[in-house]
Amino acid sequence: MTSPTVSLRSVAVRKPGSLILRSVDLDLAPGSATALFGANGSGKTTLLRVVATLLRPSSGSGVVLGADLGTAAVDGVRRRIGLVGHEPALYPNLTLGENLELAASIALGRPATAEAQDALQQVGLAGAADRRASRSSNGMRRRIEFARLLILAPDLLLLDEAHVGLDPEAWLLVGHLIEEVTGRGGSALIVAHEEERIRPLVDGAVTLGDGVITGHQE
Repeated sequence: MTSPTVSLRSVAVRKPGSLILRSVDLDLAPGSATALFGANGSGKTTLLRVVATLLRPSSGSGVVLGADLGTAAVDGVRRRIGLVGHEPALYPNLTLGENLELAASIALGRPATAEAQDALQQVGLAGAADRRASRSSNGMRRRIEFARLLILAPDLLLLDEAHVGLDPEAWLLVGHLIEEVTGRGGSALIVAHEEERIRPLVDGAVTLGDGVITGHQE
């Protein structure tokens, strides 16, 4: 049997005065996409940060892309993880094209002009490459994040409500990204509120509440 891309067991995250995650068990199978639902403040973003190896669990254990959480091994898998948070992480004074090329060059460890130009074309922003990020709409900045992920080609895709504010055409990009990752045998975990829109893009769904995971992963 193929090992899960992500496997968490009894993961808890505590902060002073609060217990955010109490006992989370979660498996993401290769080639699958899972939606993560939950009320505001339920800890969905915290869980994504744990899965992204950016936040060490207070207790419990987990393996992400073969690396044990809380060990130095996670440094070697982070470049295989593609995370998009609530807000696009762009430098406001750089153009959209400059932001993408910089992010791609860092991810690939070499100049990535050709890859950036191709990705801009794929997300429909070839004609807006010279527009400053600070003067671009949220939807355009989102598309740059998607273009970055197309270049990165992650084995684990994590989207934290990245669909918010997107037009219908950009929604197709979310589906395209998920298909790209799962088609390579990777996994996707998508935080979303619009259940009717995300359901057709995923294989299963779970819900986070009271610090634990419930629901069914198909």
